[in-house]
Amino acid sequence: MEAQPIAGLKEAIEERRAARSFRFDPIPEEVLSEILRLGVRAPSGYNLQPWRFIVVKEEANKEKLRACAFDQRQISEAPVVLICCGDRLVSETDYIESVIKLGTEAGAMNEAFANYMRAQIPVLFQYHPSFESVEAWTNRHTMLAVAHIMIVAKSFGVDSCPMEGFVTAQVKEAFNIPEHLDICCLLPLGYANEPLKLYGGRFNLEQVCYSESYGETFKI
Repeated sequence: MEAQPIAGLKEAIEERRAARSFRFDPIPEEVLSEILRLGVRAPSGYNLQPWRFIVVKEEANKEKLRACAFDQRQISEAPVVLICCGDRLVSETDYIESVIKLGTEAGAMNEAFANYMRAQIPVLFQYHPSFESVEAWTNRHTMLAVAHIMIVAKSFGVDSCPMEGFVTAQVKEAFNIPEHLDICCLLPLGYANEPLKLYGGRFNLEQVCYSESYGETFKI
């Protein structure tokens, strides 16, 4: 059976909260599959898709992960926890060719753009003019996918809790994560326990947006 969302985009965005605690109810497999499928439709530079997700569902593994995450209860309560990683090897020649092949098969790649990618991607990662480190780049793009997953999940009635409270070295050792993957965050998924977290408010647009130049009053 194909999973169907129960909330629209606007509602999902406005109602999403970081869950403080989860019920033990499982996420139906078809719902989880659709959340992940739609989540990884997120954009990424050159379509390199550096995100890698370890889907943790077994109780023993969740307890192992909880021990690496300062004993935070969301890890063991949630029916699913994603270990969200970014792969620094996406600039390798073989990987670039796999992305070109993917685009070609989808009908979205011509030879001129393929050659542009072959030439420009290695330069981007050699000089990285817009980021300090490759890890910063992979985290940046992985979080685009994480944000998509959280919003898609909420549209299916599934709550989430992005977490950065963990010891990277311990998680890598416990889950056989290779050196070239950087752990961006942990993302428990499930159904929030009541009382639900209240909306904490957001600064108004005039406080966070500027017109044309930093510091200039924002105008629509």
